[in-house]
Amino acid sequence: MLWEGMRSGHFPPKFTSLPLTTLNPEDYVDHHLLFHILQIPFTWFGDLRLGAKVGAWLFSVLGVFACYWLVVRYHLRYTSVWLIALFACSNVFLYRISMTKAMSVSLVLMIAGIHILFKRKYVWLLPLAFFYVWTYSLWVMLGAAALIWVGVLWWSERRFEWRAVAWTSLGAALGFIVNPYFPENVVLFYEHVLIKVTAGGFSTNVGGEWYPYDTWEFLNNCLVAFAAMLVGYFAFRGTDKKRAARPLFFLVFSTILLIANARSRRWSEYWPPFAVLFAAFALQPLFDRSLNALRLNLGHALPMSAADVARGSATYAKSASAVRRLRHFFWPGRRRVALAAVVLALSACAFSNISITAKDIQQSAAPEQYQAAMDWVRGHVPKDELIFNTSWDHYPKIFFYNTNNNYTSGLDPTYLLDENPELSRLYDQITLGVVKNPGPLIRERFGARYVFTDGKKTNARFYHNAIESRWFEEVYDDQYCTVLRVADRPTSP
Repeated sequence: MLWEGMRSGHFPPKFTSLPLTTLNPEDYVDHHLLFHILQIPFTWFGDLRLGAKVGAWLFSVLGVFACYWLVVRYHLRYTSVWLIALFACSNVFLYRISMTKAMSVSLVLMIAGIHILFKRKYVWLLPLAFFYVWTYSLWVMLGAAALIWVGVLWWSERRFEWRAVAWTSLGAALGFIVNPYFPENVVLFYEHVLIKVTAGGFSTNVGGEWYPYDTWEFLNNCLVAFAAMLVGYFAFRGTDKKRAARPLFFLVFSTILLIANARSRRWSEYWPPFAVLFAAFALQPLFDRSLNALRLNLGHALPMSAADVARGSATYAKSASAVRRLRHFFWPGRRRVALAAVVLALSACAFSNISITAKDIQQSAAPEQYQAAMDWVRGHVPKDELIFNTSWDHYPKIFFYNTNNNYTSGLDPTYLLDENPELSRLYDQITLGVVKNPGPLIRERFGARYVFTDGKKTNARFYHNAIESRWFEEVYDDQYCTVLRVADRPTSP
């Protein structure tokens, strides 16, 4: 639709599909605009589903290898081990980045921001923050990373590096202002923050991704990520503040993401890979110190500065027994056995995660399950007429197969709640089966004459009330869903 709008000179195109929500035609905001633009070439495949799969594959590969690139770029030891660990860290991570959603691109942008912070090329945070705002609403992670880096530099160098925050803030502000949806995009972002960043429960039932895992489920899904965090915590040393700056950044950043993930499944595409990066960066100084100590003892130390030599000599050469124990531990055969054991364990976890992810995807609901019903609606219901869909999470599939009509609720139930609180409460009462005679209310309050439901399964109480009220005629039905027409008056028993 974006591509067709560009070609016809209407950019951005009008979005009319959810007129009762905050995404109504006057207030609509595409807060993933740049990501959707990046998806346009994948619509040229002819088969939109095939294009979506190719796009999901490409962006997820970029997300994983962006994390791996950071390991290679900073010359961390055992790079292949960390690559395997990225695939082993969490099956939920693999599942979520396999979606045709913006999380993978967001991960790439986040890694780019961390690299800019580490190289201290802060001016590049301006364009990065600008494009991040255009791409995804979780651009706030880049701002959080900048704040953490400022704190790390103050701890390690006693220097207040205000430029990191300044350039990020300026880029984000420009991303909001120089935007085809300004100022509605600011309002929508505020709405997202107000609704989702809450200490208590949500104001309405939202998607499952916003709720926490059970403790054992969380541990089982992210076992290697938890192990990586423990390794990072034990390996971190703050005595050499200059060397500890990057590990400390990942310690703070990944810990914040862990807390967020414990509260909401929504963060499963971020915390696990950053837990692995935390372990990789925290272990690197330990590997360097151990290797240099061993080589000092063997008489062929790595090239080091005078300060490093003095530090190494003072630390490792004072105690002959300590050096002997270190040499025994790093005996090549033992080191190779330990490394092989770690690789085998991680490979087993990676294989398990990939198998679980493939199985979860295979068990997902059939993508074409609502296609026949939407073909019927498109052929029998006038264009732009409102369809009362009884579950907000039906919306992506029914919209995919039928953009001719509009719908009551979709993408997030809070959009209807914020725009029309009274209608939202009535919608809940109707779909949950509290209202015994929903027909007149659907027609008069919502302005809908047709209802789409899989009520025989998930909205059974609503379906029972609708049929018993005699205000509805079943005009389409298959194994997946039902379309009902609201009558002008109740039919005979």
